[in-house]
Amino acid sequence: QVHLVESGGGLVQPGGSLRLSCAASGSIFSINVMGWYRQAPGKQRNLVAYITSAGRANYVDSSVMGRFTISRDNAKNTVYLQMNNLRPEDTAAYYCNSMPWRGDYWGQGTKVTVSS
Repeated sequence: QVHLVESGGGLVQPGGSLRLSCAASGSIFSINVMGWYRQAPGKQRNLVAYITSAGRANYVDSSVMGRFTISRDNAKNTVYLQMNNLRPEDTAAYYCNSMPWRGDYWGQGTKVTVSS
């Protein structure tokens, strides 16, 4: 069984950076594809980016291309999301999960607020 815990969110000014982490209590090596999702207030949760076990990254949300970088460290059972040049529209709760997602993998998420 896998338990995912997200961290690294916070309040940042536009143009700033944050690095989100997703730590798995179990081994994520068994999860071929890991993704980062986000849910803005009043909106549905959407996939932002995902990464295969081999480290191949894909950015589903075109608005983050060139600004966000997803990575994973299978030895540390951790997935990361480096977010640069943040915009107010990036404000959301961010979650990690497998891709496609599993209901029993959702954690509490980590909130990101981009505001001056």
